[in-house]
Amino acid sequence: MVLDPAATAGLGDSATPTLVSRHGPPLCSCPTPPPALRCPRGTRRLSETGAVMRRSEGAGMRGGLRAAASLPHIARGRGEEGGGRRSPCLLVALRPCNVEAERERFFRASFAYDPQFEYAEPVPAAVLDKYAAASDRFVAQAIRIIRAVLEKYGTYESFEVATGGRLLSKCQIWSVIRKYMQKEGCVGEVVVQLTDDLLSQAVMMVEDSRPTLAINLAGARQHWLEGMLRHEIGTHYIRGVNNTRQPWHSSEGRKQYSLKPANPTEEGLASLHSVLFRKQPFLWRAALLYYTIERASRLSFSALFQDLEQYVQDAGIRWEYCVRAKRGQTDTSQPGCFSKDQVYLDGILRILRHRQTIDFPLLAALGKVSYEDVNRLKKFGVLEKARIPHFMQDLERYMKQLDHIVTTNCLNEEELEQLLPD
Repeated sequence: MVLDPAATAGLGDSATPTLVSRHGPPLCSCPTPPPALRCPRGTRRLSETGAVMRRSEGAGMRGGLRAAASLPHIARGRGEEGGGRRSPCLLVALRPCNVEAERERFFRASFAYDPQFEYAEPVPAAVLDKYAAASDRFVAQAIRIIRAVLEKYGTYESFEVATGGRLLSKCQIWSVIRKYMQKEGCVGEVVVQLTDDLLSQAVMMVEDSRPTLAINLAGARQHWLEGMLRHEIGTHYIRGVNNTRQPWHSSEGRKQYSLKPANPTEEGLASLHSVLFRKQPFLWRAALLYYTIERASRLSFSALFQDLEQYVQDAGIRWEYCVRAKRGQTDTSQPGCFSKDQVYLDGILRILRHRQTIDFPLLAALGKVSYEDVNRLKKFGVLEKARIPHFMQDLERYMKQLDHIVTTNCLNEEELEQLLPD
């Protein structure tokens, strides 16, 4: 099956790509399975959401490609990736190529085996060094959040069913995506691909200078999908588009204006937006990732797997979290971690701590900046025609939801002030 070019020519807000059989009439309004989605050398990954690993991604992804009528060209600034020697995509470099074989061996050994991971390409030493050290600063808060979920729902599996709802079909997913794109006014701007072979629940990339969002079918649940779109499109994509118009869009510009790193603000803000309008906005995923990585820095793979049993009974889910925390390692019998995923809870808590003084629409309008830089950058920013996520339009409601997140996750103002003093 192919995507009929005639069906998508001049695609506008009301158009829907049509899935066409090579041997007959249109079949349905779902788009066609695309070529394999890969991270070629030079592909730039913008964000990564979720902690789901289903299988090795050596084979191509399966899903659908949404045609885009006017994909914006996102140019790389000088000093950014591109031009000259290109580095392998981080997603590829950190993915064990023998993960399925090691999973089978691990389960056959009744979990008493430490996987020996292999990688298709050498993992960059600079990347491993950058994320080698774990923090324990927010472990107590992470554990409290995890326990609050288990106290209310009994198990993670019950929490997932009760709050996430049913898994959606491809046609249902496309419908939700289209409605969301219309809300943000970006129909036709982002290439979207569906897959069941992805390390994360979703990933936003720039591929061939085009913004591309890959979504894991296994994580597309009824009540969670729009939160994922707020994370990837409403936060990463919109801030990225706004960033291209700012004088600090390049690495040289960031140095010129003495900008702090975009993280942990970027991922913390996106993670808050993932749960923003849930009735029970528990920060389970960010909390469990934070805890798992801290423990991984002290434990072997098998010991970490056993430790997580107190919080997650499902062996498959525990395996996924352990692989994510141990990615980059070859011999997982040694203590060690890849600490990048601690950025979610770290950023969340910092933003919640300062939420009363942060200008959130301005934080979105200024692009990829830290909340700490917002006030001083305001006079330098290009704010005309800046995009603001639709869910920030009612700022009073937005702030109430942030308060609700604080309460639901057993946090309080005094604690946050003590953890993160001015």
